[in-house]
Amino acid sequence: MTDKNNAVNLQKLRQITSQLFRYQLPLILFNCCLTLPTIAAEPEAVLSIVQSSENANQWSGIINRLQGAKVKYCVIPLDEVKNMADWGDRPVLFLPNIENLSPTQAIALEEWMSKGGRLIASGPVGSVSAPGVRQLLRSLLGGYWGFSLDKTQTLQPPKDKTPRWANKTELFGKVQGGVVINDSSSAQTVAVWNNQNNQVGVLATPRSTFFGWRWGVDTASSPALDTAWLETALKRHVEKDSINISKIAEANSKCSTTVTAKKTTPGVPRSARDTRKNPPLSSPTSPPFGIAGITTTTTATTAKTPRSDEAIDQLEQSVKLDVLPNSQAPISYSEAIALQSELTNLIGRVESAHLAAAANNNKPLYAQPRQAQFASVKSGAPIGTEQILNSAREVAKNLPLWVQQRQYAQARQQWLAAKSALWQQFPLESPIAQPEIRAMWLDRGTIVKARNEAGLAKIFDRLAQAGINTVFFETLNASYTIYPSQVAPEQNPLIRNWDPLASAVKLAHARGMELHAWVWVFAAGNNRHNEILNIDKDYPGPVLARNPDWAGFDNRGQRIPIGQGKPFFDPANPQVRQYLINLYTEIVTRYNVDGLQLDYIRYPFQDARANRTYGYGKAAREQFQQQHGVDPMTLKPSQIDLWEKWTDFRTQQVNSFVAQVSQDLKRKRPNLMLSVAVFPLQERERIHKIQQNWEVWARRGDIDFIVPMTYAQDTVRFERLAQPWIASSRLGATLLVPGIRLLALPTIGAFDQIQLVRDLPTSGYALFAAENLGKDLYTVFSNTQGNPSSRKIKEPIPHRQPFQTAAIRYSALQQEWKLLLQNESQKLPETSLTELNSQAEKLQTALNRLAEAPNVTKFVTAKASLSRFQSQFRVLMRPQMTTNSYQVRVWENRLIAIEKLLRFGERVLLSPK
Repeated sequence: MTDKNNAVNLQKLRQITSQLFRYQLPLILFNCCLTLPTIAAEPEAVLSIVQSSENANQWSGIINRLQGAKVKYCVIPLDEVKNMADWGDRPVLFLPNIENLSPTQAIALEEWMSKGGRLIASGPVGSVSAPGVRQLLRSLLGGYWGFSLDKTQTLQPPKDKTPRWANKTELFGKVQGGVVINDSSSAQTVAVWNNQNNQVGVLATPRSTFFGWRWGVDTASSPALDTAWLETALKRHVEKDSINISKIAEANSKCSTTVTAKKTTPGVPRSARDTRKNPPLSSPTSPPFGIAGITTTTTATTAKTPRSDEAIDQLEQSVKLDVLPNSQAPISYSEAIALQSELTNLIGRVESAHLAAAANNNKPLYAQPRQAQFASVKSGAPIGTEQILNSAREVAKNLPLWVQQRQYAQARQQWLAAKSALWQQFPLESPIAQPEIRAMWLDRGTIVKARNEAGLAKIFDRLAQAGINTVFFETLNASYTIYPSQVAPEQNPLIRNWDPLASAVKLAHARGMELHAWVWVFAAGNNRHNEILNIDKDYPGPVLARNPDWAGFDNRGQRIPIGQGKPFFDPANPQVRQYLINLYTEIVTRYNVDGLQLDYIRYPFQDARANRTYGYGKAAREQFQQQHGVDPMTLKPSQIDLWEKWTDFRTQQVNSFVAQVSQDLKRKRPNLMLSVAVFPLQERERIHKIQQNWEVWARRGDIDFIVPMTYAQDTVRFERLAQPWIASSRLGATLLVPGIRLLALPTIGAFDQIQLVRDLPTSGYALFAAENLGKDLYTVFSNTQGNPSSRKIKEPIPHRQPFQTAAIRYSALQQEWKLLLQNESQKLPETSLTELNSQAEKLQTALNRLAEAPNVTKFVTAKASLSRFQSQFRVLMRPQMTTNSYQVRVWENRLIAIEKLLRFGERVLLSPK
């Protein structure tokens, strides 16, 4: 079918979708609208402004500017937008600094604008949304947020021509913003930055205006400039376009200038401090939006006891996905976008892996044909990787058409066939990886099975051959040490007549690997471990058995919360804290470990809505009562202010302990690496459920890298869990290393998740656990990232040699784009290619000099060179964005990863100890 027919069919599909939206019940927003003193009461509000968790902490600045502008406005909560009608009947909609929209919301926005609505947006709008959403927003705005500028710039008129409506002096001045990429022939540059390339600062289309800074934020721009731009954009759209969408029958006409607080649920108090606790990104723990043909079962968390005593398992229990190939269930347009996006991203990962393999091995792309079958290919016919990729693109392209034609089973079958064929195309036979953190948790069970140093040596041989360079060695579990301790009361009874920790340090270092002692912090015992030892299941562990006053308790006075299997220490108890500090000191001074990883650095899993709360140890109750005059055991979540103080009190016990561990141990071992295994829950939810606020530890520099337990059985969910934290700007110079659980994960599924990590701005990954490293995955690792004995030059470990890692990774990045640009279809204009190579060589030289002999001067030079190159790279790569946007984004991500390595290196290598 021709592209023209496809376009017609897509338009019909959108008309059908519009009709479907018409019959959805609109959400009730609000009932009143504020009249500002400077405005007569008669005119209707012309502006709807959208509030979400992402701009909640900026809301006071946004509202102050709105009230300074001569305009009536209404507020729309983003989480209440489910269809076109929910955008309301005001003629102009403003999205200030909102980075995440769902496919349903984006489609509804397109429908709303097709009815005459006009859009104003600011900041990195939609930048962390699904790929399909980002593409849709590009078409609506005429471009997209490219990258942030590293310093304040002057916003000024473009040199060629300024639109008449924007020819005002008050619109230009100093702003801390970002570069907007013009991605449409219908888009017009309205303002530019005064840098060398005069990059776009404001972009406009006939239906939209896009500000290249975070509007309403004092550190970005002044209130006067923000107000001037909003008033100008509104006047342009309302007066010039003479728009009126109030006759849209399904549009919601209700209006409010405030967002009414939702009914507070127990355990999640709402207060003025809530907005400060909301992270700038959307919750990474919310289930994926509905995907066609997928059965989604959500486990209620209100009154049900967790089915696992491991709180991390709640992430996997909350959503269960099953693609049903023969299902005839209808597929919505937004579901089709989700399927299309997932397949398109998988195509990108396969291409990216092949490019890395080809560049790494000096071979042409897709040199080896592979076997795969599509419905469009004759049965049994061998075809090459390029053909399979092209066939998969056709499937992705045709998904909306099949949905329109109600060929739901065919859509699902073709999608599954394409995914299966693509998985077979990953290059698994040759080296592909660049220097990265490749960590593995070496669990107690595997250590016990080794029996002695000779058995443990076989495990380390296997890990080294698989390319693992960092081992988290389970050293303290349920209060038992793996080694003979003079501080802890008992060594693990399953270990006899040897010291596994001493052996592990020796074996790891002999193989060029790092050994980090992995310790349980506040989890004091383990019912399952007791069963292995054949002792009383409820035994609290050797430390609590001797010191019962050190225990924490739940609100029922029980040491182990209902449905869980581990008693916890009371983090507020000074004796507990000193005991743990003494134990960790023994580990890092008696053994030459390279790092310490803190696990269970939290309280037990809680759910106040189900009347399950924790933290009522003797010391905690006494301290809180001294500070606030009330026993926390008597508090209820409905006592919002006091409950918030109780939550803060417990959170601070964990925060202060991490700071104490960092200060004490690094005073004794300055080069010790400190890491934490943490939950990837939304910050506010995490604080209320387990009192774990690891963003604070990162910003303070207490820890060196964070390992979020982003465990998932599919790559899409893994990305939703990991990407918000990878993209976070709130972690200081701390590295982030996503965790991947191997249990029940197919070999190629594990490789797919690792490839995603490599395509995102990260420095590596961590695998849980050694007991799940099967034969097939071991073979894949040996081929693609292992065999260290064959390397001519020892590969650096990023957290130990960040500057060397940055230089090598950048060199590999250059090899990739040089290889890709050799293809005729991918060539850049000669002038662009010359400029790219010139700037690239300057950056390579600066990174090499820094790696060879690090000092502050070389660091400043390298960082400035990288910043300049990042600013120019997207401009030079614009031709590539139209043909290979995924790969360009991958390269940009790898430049960001290099930037993070430089920041980390500055902190650990150049800052005063």
